[in-house]
Amino acid sequence: MSDAEWAAVRDLLPVPGWLAGRGGRPEGYCHRQMIDAVRYLVDNGIKWRAMPSDFPPWPRVYAFFARWREAGLVAELHDRLREAVRDAEGRDREPSAAVIDSQSVKADATVALTSRGFDAGKRINGRKRHLLTDTLGLLLAVLVTPASTTDRDAARLLLPAARGRFGRLARVWADGGYTGHLVDWSATQLGVVLDIVRRSDDIRGFQVL
Repeated sequence: MSDAEWAAVRDLLPVPGWLAGRGGRPEGYCHRQMIDAVRYLVDNGIKWRAMPSDFPPWPRVYAFFARWREAGLVAELHDRLREAVRDAEGRDREPSAAVIDSQSVKADATVALTSRGFDAGKRINGRKRHLLTDTLGLLLAVLVTPASTTDRDAARLLLPAARGRFGRLARVWADGGYTGHLVDWSATQLGVVLDIVRRSDDIRGFQVL
């Protein structure tokens, strides 16, 4: 991270127990080093053991990441960053509207058959990631399923979870893949309007809906 990025992130980080007087011993490496190392691993898709030597030793980085993940601190930091961005844009910290969509991606041969499927529409054998974002494009919720899972079935899992976390959520925009009983179900069960934005038959190629 640049110094400016670190300045924005630093105050949003959880306070270590030893620093807050809750016991434990001081950590051997600063959070900036650890977060940079985790970001490097995710960005480059490397193995933990392939961590470059200018970062802290990989076992220490992994232990840091695992501890934060199990305590829910990774998601908490992400949520705080999203709220800070929305606040800077003059928005309420909690969104009232969102966009849902999915993307099928090919799975490597090492991926177990139980967690992959075939998306007949996209002709892809692999997994499907279902994303719910706010109107700024910031991530609210994500669900990964076999590619054979329909958008409607995944939405029945993703939308209730999001509605439970974001009480103001009242409207969700979606494409034609979410039509059908899901629209009525979302309104009656969740109190959320699922607004289907349809693609015109006259349009060729990619166009933002």
